[in-house]
Amino acid sequence: MRVVLHNEANVELWRDGVETRMIVSSLTGASKLCIFEQWIKPGCGAPTHVHTAEEVLTIIEGEAEIWVGTERQALALEQSVIIPSGSAHGFRNIGSATLRVRAILSEPFFQARYVETGKETSRWKAGDKESL
Repeated sequence: MRVVLHNEANVELWRDGVETRMIVSSLTGASKLCIFEQWIKPGCGAPTHVHTAEEVLTIIEGEAEIWVGTERQALALEQSVIIPSGSAHGFRNIGSATLRVRAILSEPFFQARYVETGKETSRWKAGDKESL
């Protein structure tokens, strides 16, 4: 058994207004899952991107607009959305307070292709050192 202490994980600035803390990944011994939390300032979020893995986004605090393809939905506290692998999606904080989101990916690292720029990135994969 491996215990992961959330408060010992580093909080990283991913982009303006978005801080991220990795909780579980290949770096902590996971082989099938990646779990991370994000704190997003009002008006900020994640641009449209695609993962090769299924993802679940859960709202822990605040309000978000989440889109998958052309479908958009407002989500609030204790609501989740399941995003199929290969689906273009993103989200933004539509509230006046900090949005807190927990993300779970069905692979042990974060890998994405950003639709607007075509940039591909990966994080928390054993051996990877790339920054977002």
